[in-house]
Amino acid sequence: MTQETFSNTVFILKNEMYRFAKRFIMSNDEAEDVVQDLMLKFWQKKEELEQCGNLKSYALKAVRNECLNRLKHHDVKLGFADMQLHRSELYSMEVNNLKDHIIGFINQLPEKQKMVIHLKDVEEYEVSEIAEMLEMEENAVRVNLMRARQKVKEQISQLMSYEQRQISR
Repeated sequence: MTQETFSNTVFILKNEMYRFAKRFIMSNDEAEDVVQDLMLKFWQKKEELEQCGNLKSYALKAVRNECLNRLKHHDVKLGFADMQLHRSELYSMEVNNLKDHIIGFINQLPEKQKMVIHLKDVEEYEVSEIAEMLEMEENAVRVNLMRARQKVKEQISQLMSYEQRQISR
């Protein structure tokens, strides 16, 4: 694999890899380190990557595995654990930015649901690709996605009804 081929096939995935790493690790620097370390490993194994069928899937699996290894072996903060907000704290916040609330709601989801909703709704992967990346059955991906969306929808409804009650006062 030439440097140009590597740039056009592997290096272009770095932003997606970074965003996916951020789902596991809250620190921007740590997520960048994950991507940088993986890019170096990928470059060192560039000849083997040519045999890889779905490079995106392979790269995101590598990100997931690297993040999980770092979380096990280092004192790295879990992005989603730190983002847990108590409901009363959430209600006391202004509803100026619904996107921030939705991200908070997604961060409160169980890990599988969080990964599935991120890959489907943010990264826009197909269910079959997500199943391959996360090593899950397609039906399990669909169920996790449905449950994740339902939980987020319920939390948004609760937030909106709370805000309506506040406005009515």
